[in-house]
Amino acid sequence: MAKMTSSEAFVETMVANDVTDIFGIMGSAFMDAMDIFEPAGIRFIPVVHEQGAAHMADGYSRVSGRHGVVIGQNGPGISNCVTAIAAAYWAHSPVVIVTPEAGTMGMGLGGFQEANQLPMFQEFTKYQGHVVNPMRMAEFTGRCFDRAMSEMAPTQLNIPRDYFYADGEFTIPTPRRIDRGSGGEDTLNEAVALIAKAKFPVIVSGGGVVMADGVQECAALAERLGAPVVNSYLHNDSFPASHDLWCGPLGYQGSKAAMKLISKADVVIALGTRLGPFGTLPQHGMDYWPKDAQIIQIDADHKMLGLVKPINVGICGDAKAVAEVLCQKLKLETLSCDSTKSERASTIAEEKSAWELELDEWIHETDSYSMDMIANKEEGWLHPRQVLRELEKAMPEDVMVSTDIGNINSVANSYLRFEKPRSFFAAMSFGNCGYAFPTIIGAKAAAQHRPAVSYAGDGAWAMSMVETMTCVRHDIPVTAVVFHNRHWGAEKKNQVDFYDRRFIAAELTDQHFVNIAESMGAEGIRVDKLEDVGPALKKAIDMQMNERKTTIIEIMCSRELGDPFRKDALSKPVRFLDKYKDFGEKSPHR
Repeated sequence: MAKMTSSEAFVETMVANDVTDIFGIMGSAFMDAMDIFEPAGIRFIPVVHEQGAAHMADGYSRVSGRHGVVIGQNGPGISNCVTAIAAAYWAHSPVVIVTPEAGTMGMGLGGFQEANQLPMFQEFTKYQGHVVNPMRMAEFTGRCFDRAMSEMAPTQLNIPRDYFYADGEFTIPTPRRIDRGSGGEDTLNEAVALIAKAKFPVIVSGGGVVMADGVQECAALAERLGAPVVNSYLHNDSFPASHDLWCGPLGYQGSKAAMKLISKADVVIALGTRLGPFGTLPQHGMDYWPKDAQIIQIDADHKMLGLVKPINVGICGDAKAVAEVLCQKLKLETLSCDSTKSERASTIAEEKSAWELELDEWIHETDSYSMDMIANKEEGWLHPRQVLRELEKAMPEDVMVSTDIGNINSVANSYLRFEKPRSFFAAMSFGNCGYAFPTIIGAKAAAQHRPAVSYAGDGAWAMSMVETMTCVRHDIPVTAVVFHNRHWGAEKKNQVDFYDRRFIAAELTDQHFVNIAESMGAEGIRVDKLEDVGPALKKAIDMQMNERKTTIIEIMCSRELGDPFRKDALSKPVRFLDKYKDFGEKSPHR
């Protein structure tokens, strides 16, 4: 034990957990602790908006595998973070949100910036530590950091603002990290028995493979079986795209090769994935999930086993450790799939080749709305699929990419390929706009040596573009690609398919994002020729890495639209009142 203030105990506990960066906006509620961040070796990175700070903590955590930390002023500063903490929750990011709250002597009196802050985050955190006495500051701080890592999810540290001002004897707790292990021997043997009989095994490599740093072990297992490997939805970095057994992602706007191959499976090895419902929906007109396959699911959280899909074997364990043990056991077995390895390899190569050719030739959307937009296009508008293909070709091998929610960003799922894990970041099941740009800023802060690129449509970009100032002010250079098509494309597609093109609230006015970027101190490049897309990205990344400049690439895209985002949740409208029945003919919005 050592004599120190409670602010010092708070900071020293973070130092013990290797915290070197915190995102947020300064505030009086935690100023006593903030005053000693710098001598403790902690960089405080001020942002423009607290939602951006929490997204940055998420990106920081996802690329580094360490805690991401966000802090803000009690009340409105903290409530601004809720959306981003929800996104971090669905990404399984060990983010710690520190929420100073109103002082204990004023609670319940309706004072300035008073709010009940624990219920705000109850649904999106796995542990909420509320400091009930200043002398327990180190204890609760340490527990929040431990739980974030053990649960692989956000935790909340709630501290009455007057509890930063106390002194006494404190013990700084030693961080505790758990060993997740390789599962039970019985379930491992059950899995081996199923795999041994498989004639067409397929591996789904999920986010758990990335978080466990288990890509090499997943590859070794795939090579032993000669099994095609598909990425789970929005985890395109869970298997190297250059590997012969890689087949691409499942889910919305994913790889047809992956979907066709998994449809042939008699055994599916779901490695480090909960098999989320949105990630296995029918796509490209294919209901591809195999109905009669035996399912082996591996997840570090036992509550995920069999939750979404019926399974035959559930293994609770670390994806890397389980893959390694399975591979060792299978080396000692004679497998049914051994005799068909070469035939399966040919099938994999054929499906991948066919999909790549289709992507090359799929230069624009062909539904009636998109064809109308193409016929009436303005000078310089580019087809999104062609743009995405050119961006893919220009990406450096070590790149990190974040994608926002929206139509073109979703189509990008077909084109984004990676060679190493911790390279791709998306808003996952929460699907919030304004995610990509601040998240890639956080990723860059954690990995300054890697190129960092975000994708966003013009709607989502407008929500987050102010964080350009954070990049410029604090020397965190990134490259932002903005697909400028002047509408909310994903939702507008629903109005096309279900509401007879009655467009309400879907249009966006034509802003000049290059000019806005330059006014914030960044570089701006406007692209309206296809041949300039790749060079623009290469130039921006070169400036990012060599001149430490943030660049906004504004790409003028056509208004064509890909498949609807939520056709699984919509149906043709039914109207009973006469005044609504003929609205389609009279609507001024058409």
